Amino acid sequence: MTAPPFEDLLRELTPQVLGMLIRRYGQFEGCEDAVQEAVLAAAVQWPAEGVPDNPRGWLVTVASRRLIDAMRSDHARRERETAVAAEVVPEDVPDTDDTLVLLFLCCHPTLTAASQTALTLRAVGGLTTAEIARAFLVPEATMAARISRAKQRIKAAGSSFRLPEPADREDRLRVVLHVLYLIFNEGYTASSGTELHRADLAREAIRLTRMVHAQLPDDPEVTGLLALMLLTHARRAARTTPSGDLIPLDEQDRTLWDAELTGEGITLAKTALAGAALGPYQLQAAIAATHADAAAAEDTNWQQVHALYMILERIAPNPMVTLNRAIALAEVEGPAAGLELLATLDDDDRMSGHHRLLSVRAHLLEETGDRAAAYDHYRRAAKATASLAERRYLEMRAGRVRPDAESADRPMSDPA
Repeated sequence: MTAPPFEDLLRELTPQVLGMLIRRYGQFEGCEDAVQEAVLAAAVQWPAEGVPDNPRGWLVTVASRRLIDAMRSDHARRERETAVAAEVVPEDVPDTDDTLVLLFLCCHPTLTAASQTALTLRAVGGLTTAEIARAFLVPEATMAARISRAKQRIKAAGSSFRLPEPADREDRLRVVLHVLYLIFNEGYTASSGTELHRADLAREAIRLTRMVHAQLPDDPEVTGLLALMLLTHARRAARTTPSGDLIPLDEQDRTLWDAELTGEGITLAKTALAGAALGPYQLQAAIAATHADAAAAEDTNWQQVHALYMILERIAPNPMVTLNRAIALAEVEGPAAGLELLATLDDDDRMSGHHRLLSVRAHLLEETGDRAAAYDHYRRAAKATASLAERRYLEMRAGRVRPDAESADRPMSDPA
């Protein structure tokens, strides 16, 4: 079903209006409630009366009035609120966009990554608490409590509504980008549930990252993250069968990849790499662009992919990076080399029993011809994942390499 024509406009304006109110009045929670009421009023009135000439000004005016009404009704704060209520609500709204400031606030370092993600989706993304709860498969009450605690923690920290000082800005920006990366990853491959991906979350992460990129167009890591998201999301239509089963990267019909997103992503990836220094998102975008450059899986420049993973592993050590480098190394030097590199992860507590480590080892064992060991690891990987789509795929792979089964087709060579 096609969304109403004003829905995208409301999503775009909501964080701008919220940021404007927080800057003027403070009170994160009260401002958010007022903005949500204004958005609801717009959703009711605009279809009948038309979108106003200055939609942002309309929302700011309505939200400000709702906030002042709420403040007047709070008898315990009457004296302070009377002074605020006496202010004239401006009809001329400044042409500023506080979305980036709001993102920094939602990604406050005192919050956990889970709280940062939830608050960002609520305040900046405009998703309802129920939508966020469904995305992460938790009860709505649990998510509401998490978001409320996040707001209270920000209030207790005495945070002001402004960009961080230059000395802290780079580190805080990295937190913002990491939260957007987490939102996209959950949308691209859901950590649990019946569906492989949540396209709505992936699209929301891309939309928010575009907003950051519009304000920081010269930051190579922001550009790299946007490129990575576009190149990865471009594969979405080719990642599953009509019944929802996973299709690995080397088996995907690349004609189904979104050519427009791919082209934009490759251009942005090249721009990001032109920066003076290299960061993890630039490198991941370069890896995604290398895959996108290959017309067929067998045309992939695995030497380049492996070299990029080696650089990424050096500047941002992470067991998942090592795991992916093992896949690339196996393509370059053979499965035994990949298995040898995977062995270095066995003592890493973060990877103990992880389905990705088990499934990649199964794939490489299958490549060596050890079908019995591959079968065992595929089965263990299937039991370890909470994603039903991944579980079905891994069980299918296990069935194909079962010692008494017929010879299997060549398995996956890189994550979908």
